[in-house]
Amino acid sequence: MTALKNTLVFVFISVPPLVIVSLGLALVLDNLPEKLKPLFRTIYFVSYSISVTAVSAIFLWLFNENGGFINNTLVSSGLLIEPINWLSEQPYAWLSILVATVWWTIGFNMMLFINALDDVDGSLYEAADLDGANFFSKFLFITLPQIRNVALFIVIMTVIASFNLYGQSRLITTGGPQQSTTTLTMNIQETVLSMNQLGIGSSMAVLMGIIMLLITAGQYFLAYKKNDLKEVNKK
Repeated sequence: MTALKNTLVFVFISVPPLVIVSLGLALVLDNLPEKLKPLFRTIYFVSYSISVTAVSAIFLWLFNENGGFINNTLVSSGLLIEPINWLSEQPYAWLSILVATVWWTIGFNMMLFINALDDVDGSLYEAADLDGANFFSKFLFITLPQIRNVALFIVIMTVIASFNLYGQSRLITTGGPQQSTTTLTMNIQETVLSMNQLGIGSSMAVLMGIIMLLITAGQYFLAYKKNDLKEVNKK
């Protein structure tokens, strides 16, 4: 039960930044000169090609409590008196995993958003400019409706990916402190491989699949139900 709660906590804290920040980066790249777009796409996407082991090693070095880059920088600059126990205290442990996950995977969502933005009809923006619409108006009334389906797909896929958190938690915090970052996937792995409880592990995996199905189905239903209501009101 603790592992399920921890997994839900990570889904809750990780999905918004993974979607919102990636959309923000996509909007920034979409407004860059054409010659610079390929360069910055590569820079932001390259982290996604790195293995979880390498990513965990990088962030272990950054967040290490004794001699880590972040603690050394904050202490030497006078912003901290004593080092922060990033990996052995909450909420810092979750923060470390969250930052590592966002840095590692955000490039994938960003590329999907960029492709969606490329398909938006440019004449809509030209008409909005003639009417004197500002950036936020164009974003709310043109961009978001046009990329709505892709955004819903990204949200659902991000929820599924966050539910499957394993490598970062295993390698960065080893499930601590006091199992507060032990996820459902880690629990299933330990139950099956370490405790040799195949039946219990299989039941946990099925339960995890059902929960993910219900959450994603709920997201899909709410999104399209809301859209159907809007269409009815227009008529």
